[in-house]
Amino acid sequence: MPEFPDIVIYLEALEQRILNQPLDRVRIASPFLLRTATPPLTVAEGKKVVALRRLGKRLCIGLEHELWLVLHLMIAGRLHWKANADAVKSRGSKKGVNRAPKNQLAVFSFPSGTLSLTEAGTQRRASLHLVQGENELQRFNAGGLEVFETNLQSFGERLQSANHTLKRALADPRLFSGIGNAYSDEILWQARLSPIAMTQKLNAGEIEKLFNATREILTKWTDILRAEAGDKFPEKVTAFRPEMAVHGKYGEICHRCGHKVRRIRYAANQTNYCPTCQTGGKLLADRALSRLLRADWPRTAEELDQS
Repeated sequence: MPEFPDIVIYLEALEQRILNQPLDRVRIASPFLLRTATPPLTVAEGKKVVALRRLGKRLCIGLEHELWLVLHLMIAGRLHWKANADAVKSRGSKKGVNRAPKNQLAVFSFPSGTLSLTEAGTQRRASLHLVQGENELQRFNAGGLEVFETNLQSFGERLQSANHTLKRALADPRLFSGIGNAYSDEILWQARLSPIAMTQKLNAGEIEKLFNATREILTKWTDILRAEAGDKFPEKVTAFRPEMAVHGKYGEICHRCGHKVRRIRYAANQTNYCPTCQTGGKLLADRALSRLLRADWPRTAEELDQS
């Protein structure tokens, strides 16, 4: 699922391409994508893009008349951009028939090009809402703290407002905004903290380490993705990257200590960690701890991000 760094880079790329541009047309290919009926989607057509915003893991495209297109990419949704010349070249066959990819859910046409939404796999979890007004937009705000808009004290208070595992707390949208499965692994590795440590048992020093690590990892990866994209639209949005320290690195060598990365599997999720760096050499991947994390983790991706 695209998280804070991915969404920021998407928004920066969109700002260069569609800000102050009119939305000429919206085509919806999947009946499962659009989750609102009022106002009708047609009212968005012809309206100029006046704002772009991140709300948790959602991308919000602000149009004239206080209209907001709210996109949630969920796990497998991705955005793609084709400038006008490229879009014309890619249209249809020799007979002039438009052949959209089977996994294409929507196309947003602008004078400068087309923005398309695809979703890999067969499950249709990505969503699009059209709402009007700031109050309606804020219905999608789960209340998570923005880590770059807060201080250590507020971070600690929010972290310990409920007693969860650190893994669960970082990825809970009601507690912290924009962090999910991938970057929570990286943050905990950076802070040298166990993913199953309970939030209300952390001391002041550990909370400060977590606060600093959260900011460092999100900044680091935003910079990496920004440099990777350059002037192009970001197409390589993935939760698994070779530069990551532990996420998706099960069985590989931790580049800090030289020992193997381990994992805990639970439900449809997994936590990657380094025993040497994070748990004092103790292996956590046993059935009891898997049950603990499963109990502390929503059953579905929708439940996690919409709780």
